[in-house]
Amino acid sequence: MPSQNQIIIYDLGANNGDDVEYYLLKSDLVVCVEANPKLCKLITERYQDAIELGRLVVECLVITDEDHHDQVEFYIHNDHHQLSQFDKPREKISDQFTKVELPSSPVSSLIKKHGTPHYIKIDLEHYDAQVLRSLFANEIFPPYISAESHTIETFSLMVAHGGYTAFKLVDGRSVPSLYHEHSVTRLDTQSVVSYSFPSHSAGPYGDDINGPWMGADMFFKLLAIEGLGWKDIHATRCQTADSLGWVRESDYLLRFANRRFSVMERLKIAMRLMKGALKSLVAKTLK
Repeated sequence: MPSQNQIIIYDLGANNGDDVEYYLLKSDLVVCVEANPKLCKLITERYQDAIELGRLVVECLVITDEDHHDQVEFYIHNDHHQLSQFDKPREKISDQFTKVELPSSPVSSLIKKHGTPHYIKIDLEHYDAQVLRSLFANEIFPPYISAESHTIETFSLMVAHGGYTAFKLVDGRSVPSLYHEHSVTRLDTQSVVSYSFPSHSAGPYGDDINGPWMGADMFFKLLAIEGLGWKDIHATRCQTADSLGWVRESDYLLRFANRRFSVMERLKIAMRLMKGALKSLVAKTLK
């Protein structure tokens, strides 16, 4: 019987388990879900001690949004296991995958089995939106949640169906450099420790992510600047969006400018941002 007092993290799409070590620092129990049997075996071997201590559960199955536990078709990428997926690949790239049949479970059944989530990480290669929709339809609203932003639907579902009000963005490509020897807070001792996130890991969640929480309107502008793709949208229902979120937006605008413009053009953009920020600050002060 699941304990209602445990801090439980669900790693949906655990891949090779690179996020597990960090999640063990942040929770009482980690529930790893991975479809690829070879990767499940690897995770089990890597974290045998945590499994024996009852701190890690590895579920080797395909997450679905439907209420059945049948065998389903799954497509394992022949060269890059991170790209394996539940949805049938486009015909143009279908020769890059091997089709297998694997056990499945709806996400709601997994949570009923293991307990109320504190944080859910979703990384299911083009299936994130379906799982988000299933979670919210079953009235499962974890305090913290994240999903990849390959389409704007991810953000739309979090706002319209999930009721989430504060957001952060983690760029997958920048995780190993931006979060190298990064300060994170352990759950058990509440002490701050240094942790380096490996390449292809999801990176930190919650307050361990750099920067303030942003409201939906400002975050939507941020997505327009940064674009979609290999970026995780993190959302919460238990934090207040920072009223100075425009500072974070300015950071991203400058990053965008660095990629696209000359030095002189970047200086002009920086000056305009400073003027805009000053006007916003004055307007907030006068209210």
